Amino acid sequence: MNKFKWLYISLFLAIFTACSHKDDHSHDVAKAKAPAKSAAAEHGHEHGGGNAITHYTESSELFVEFPHLVKGEEAAFAAHLSRLADFKAVSEGKLTVTLGGGGQAEERTEIGVSKTPGIFRPVLKPQHAGKRRLTFQLVAPGITSTHDLGEVDVFMAPKAAGAAAKAGSGDEGIKFTKEQQWKIDFANTPAIEREVRESIAVTATLRPRTSGEAQIAVPSAGLLRAGPGGFPQVGMKIAAGQIVAYLAPRLGAETDVATLNLAIQRARIESAQATQERERLEGLLAVEAIAAKRVVEARHRERLVQAELSAAEQRAATYQGGAGGIALKSPIAGTVVAVNGSPGAAVTDGQMIVHVAVLDKLWLEARVPESDLGRITSPTGAFFRLDGAQNTTVLEVGRNARLIAFGGMVDKESRTVPAIIEFDNADAALRAGMQIQARLYTGRAAKGITIPAAAMLDDAGQTVVFVQKEGESFERRIVEAGPRDGDWIAIKSGVAAGERVVTKGAYQVRLAATQPAAMGHGHAH
Repeated sequence: MNKFKWLYISLFLAIFTACSHKDDHSHDVAKAKAPAKSAAAEHGHEHGGGNAITHYTESSELFVEFPHLVKGEEAAFAAHLSRLADFKAVSEGKLTVTLGGGGQAEERTEIGVSKTPGIFRPVLKPQHAGKRRLTFQLVAPGITSTHDLGEVDVFMAPKAAGAAAKAGSGDEGIKFTKEQQWKIDFANTPAIEREVRESIAVTATLRPRTSGEAQIAVPSAGLLRAGPGGFPQVGMKIAAGQIVAYLAPRLGAETDVATLNLAIQRARIESAQATQERERLEGLLAVEAIAAKRVVEARHRERLVQAELSAAEQRAATYQGGAGGIALKSPIAGTVVAVNGSPGAAVTDGQMIVHVAVLDKLWLEARVPESDLGRITSPTGAFFRLDGAQNTTVLEVGRNARLIAFGGMVDKESRTVPAIIEFDNADAALRAGMQIQARLYTGRAAKGITIPAAAMLDDAGQTVVFVQKEGESFERRIVEAGPRDGDWIAIKSGVAAGERVVTKGAYQVRLAATQPAAMGHGHAH
């Protein structure tokens, strides 16, 4: 009996433990599922296969979610409105929702923005079933736009709406909510068909025009002195003919300041004597005591010694301070871009001391490889983008640039031909002497579907873009890129005309695709 008793007790304990474990497991599963349901409700997609529509005007983007419409039942809309100028939330204004057409009276409701900027929550109770035209009109500071969503169905009964909801359910793609988009630097743009100009890669240098550059050198060895406006500095504006410095030539081996002063005194004495002699002879000529020839000679002698006196004074002034010296002048008006010297510095014969350049116009001198010459008839422009710059600089011959030359002879060392394009640089944004990687337009063009170059990402060695299918739904696409034309790139495959690609914020969308939890829900429906 004791054996049977303990057997029954052991069996009872085993069954009780198993049941308890099952109950605990069921409780854990229910507990795990509860937050997921709450998150779905918070995200606003509990209508189960309702409508999600995205529509654009020139100034605004509408992304609206709403259940299938049923006659006599209230329908709550979640309308997300963004400004296309910056893709930020519309934070104030009025939204009017209208159901019209179908031979029935127009129905409408009007509402302001909710507590969440960018989201309007109108409620509409349709009174007529059938095909109705749904429109949203936004009036906000700086924006008046109408989003015409076309015809929608208003069902007679919830059962028909439920069948439509079930038929319309499908894959939502990569989720990236409007609230997340509004928090970052985000933008999208449609792929468009346009003419794409062919280009080739070249190495180029930006430099001043030939007539817009001057190097001022000293004619002989000596010492530098500041000009009337001070010694030149980099960035200083210089006028044509302006004295930039003086040169005090180096004294000869047997010359010193005392010798120069002695020469001045000697010249002054000789000048005074020549004047007295000329006056004496003119008096004798007046009484016809001498021939006129002697007076003429005396006058010549006087002028000669006066010239010698002037030269002696100038020579001494060159070495005795003040503004004396050989004036070094700029032949052109421009900007000082280099200075090689300082006041009092000794310079050698022919040394360059000041480099002046005209920077409001520059030359882009591209070196075209010999192997690419067959693709070019005459360059029609070029484009390049500096590291760190937001925009690409595009030069178009005949519009904002001029073709100066396209060389006819291949350089025997580099095996390249120069192509020189002149363009305005009035804001001095570009610096002379810069070496850049550019692309030169060949003169050939063809039509193709294009997207901004900023939309393309390198994802694990693949070139991809993110297409915005709906307001909060995205799709990763692998694309095959074609020729690049400035900021635009032709797409051979992967994107169709009219599809909107993400141009700003693509990295965050990519992150949402790979790590949804890292981005968070962020929805306030």
